Formats: sequence, C-alpha cells, structure tokens
Amino acid sequence: MLSRTADHLFWMARYMERAENTARMLDVNYQTSLLPQSTDMAEQGWRGLLSISELTWNFSQKYQDVGARNVMEFMVRDESNSSSIVACLRAARENARAVRGALTTEVWETQNQTWLEYNRMLKDGAFERDPGSFFEWVKFRSHLSRGVTVGTMLQDEALHFLRIGTFLERADNTARLLDVKFQALAGGDYFGPGASKEGMEVDFYHWSAILRSVSGFEIYRKVYRNVIHPEKVAELLILRPDMPRSLAACMNETMANLVLVANEQSSETLRRAGRLKADLRYGRIDEILATGLHAYLTQFLDRVGDLGVGISRDFLVPMAA
Repeated sequence: MLSRTADHLFWMARYMERAENTARMLDVNYQTSLLPQSTDMAEQGWRGLLSISELTWNFSQKYQDVGARNVMEFMVRDESNSSSIVACLRAARENARAVRGALTTEVWETQNQTWLEYNRMLKDGAFERDPGSFFEWVKFRSHLSRGVTVGTMLQDEALHFLRIGTFLERADNTARLLDVKFQALAGGDYFGPGASKEGMEVDFYHWSAILRSVSGFEIYRKVYRNVIHPEKVAELLILRPDMPRSLAACMNETMANLVLVANEQSSETLRRAGRLKADLRYGRIDEILATGLHAYLTQFLDRVGDLGVGISRDFLVPMAA
C-alpha cells in the first residue's frame, strides 16, 4: 500500500475517534458540573480538561473566563481549534475523500453524512438546547463509522491501518480522560488508606459519570459487583483487557494490527508497542497507584506519542526518492 494512502486512512480513523473522545471528555465534565460543588471546583474541572488536552494557551488567546460555556464552545464548534469536534470531523471527512477509492461506498457515505449533519445541528441550535444529547449523537456516529468500516471493508492493509489509528487514539484519550479526573482530585488522598469515607461517598457520583462516559458503568457492576471505588475504576480503565476502552485492550488491538502490516524497518516500533502491551498485561493497580496515577498516565501518554511517531516514520511518511 502507498504510504500516502495509509497515512490518510490512519488519520481518518484517528480524527473520528478523537471527535468521539472529545465528546466523552466534555460530557463527563458537563455531567459532573451539574452536581453540587463549589464554583472553584467546577472551574478546576474545566481547567483540567484544557490542560490535559494541551489547549490552555490556545483557549486563553480567545477567552478570559474558564467556564462551561466558553470551554464547550471552544471544543465543539471553534474551527480554529484543531482539536475541536468540528475540526476533527472535517479532517476525518477530508482524509476519507482523499482515499475515496480505498473505502467502500458505505464508509464514505457515513463520513460525509456525519459532517453534513453535524453542521446542520450546530446551525439549528441542537448543542445549546441539550449538550448531553448532542454529545451522545457524536458518539453514536463514531460507533456507526467503526461498525460500517469493520462490516463492509476487505480485511487487508487498509483496514489494519484504520484499526491502528482508532486504537492508538483511543488509548491516548482514555488516559487523558482518566487523568482529567485525577487532576480534579489532586491534593487529596483518594486512593490510600487515609482516604476520607465521606469524601469517597460524595465522589461516588463523579466516578459514576466517568464510567458512564466510557460506557463502563454496567461493565464495572458486572466485574466488581460492589460500590464504586476509585482504585477499581482505575484498574478497569487501565489494566482490564476485556474492557473495550481500557489501555490494555487498546494496546492489544494496536499490536495485533501492527504485526499484520510489519515491514523491514518497523522492528523497533513493534518492540516498543510489544513492551507497552506487556507492561499493561503484567501490571498491578497497587503498584501503579503507589507510583502515582498522574505520573503513570503522563508516562503512558509519552510512550503512546513516541509510538505514533514510530508508526509515522515506518509506514506513513512517503520515502525519499
């Protein structure tokens, strides 16, 4: 496969997944902002979202007040923000258009219709009327895109690059989503033996929102069958390979598809992906929390970023003549 074609497929999948995960991060912050809390705590949550998305400086150039309305406006419809949902959906559609011949009709029509419908909904005021339903629509369209891709495309290199893009982006965003919550709790002993029982009970609703944002509430109940504990939420979203959006599950899928497209120059990238997969497979949540969840997630994001650079170098960047 031509590296330019692989590049478009890879980024089409990444941008679609990024749009969904941006909607998920916004949704969890929006839902938790509706719970009883101080103004400072609510603002801290929105600042945390901008910080982990590396958009604090960009946001400050356009807005002074870090509140729900401004942050959601910036992340939903601001085309100058390359990480906004509108920018991601536009980029996904443009990448799909560039490799129209490598996609099935159903995949292209899904991408195109999502872009057209999203703009219509913005103009009709659907976002302002009900942000929660709006974010659910974005997530549904991403689900539809993945389903149509897997259900209609030939299982060749084109599909493998789409899957690599999807799961690499999902790993990155799941780590960021979990870190947003941790940042909001920074300064409190929420994982150690000194954790406040009252604080844990109050925070039950915040962790419930986290789980629902990754479609994990029912999964948590099925796996752990008890009240929600932060350390168990972290374990589910990091180490459980049977949880579809966990870091372990994402790296398993990424590695499986990388093996299928491996070439002579990708051995180092495969080694790094395999090591990251192994660390998650044999990791223990008590060791991760002892090290520090924020430090662990920051290191994970750095490693995923390096893996993305390696994939681009080995597969996606056109070779010099």
